[in-house]
Amino acid sequence: MNDKEILARISGLIETEHELRGQLAAGALTSDEEHQRLRSAEEALDQCWDLLRQRRAKREFGANPDDAAVRPAAEVEGYRQLPVPRQRCHFSQCRCFPEDPGRACLGRVSGTRGAGS
Repeated sequence: MNDKEILARISGLIETEHELRGQLAAGALTSDEEHQRLRSAEEALDQCWDLLRQRRAKREFGANPDDAAVRPAAEVEGYRQLPVPRQRCHFSQCRCFPEDPGRACLGRVSGTRGAGS
């Protein structure tokens, strides 16, 4: 599979997930059926994302992306998700994304005087 085919498969699996949730809400599926089919779709999604990452990594480092292979669901399901890094404003002293979101300073630079200081 090439990258476009993998992305198309990912889109199809996402649509399947939405359909399953809709069928459950409409009473067309039992909860057990929905959970089993949803779990299968989630495993396939994880495998597709893993394959796409492998292909991109191989390409980035000069290897052949076609050498990437689908890994077993049990293997990719066991991967630990890394937290998304906090983003910072381009201005080095800006505190747009403070450690404590309850204490946001609305983009003001600490130690300066401005509107609302």
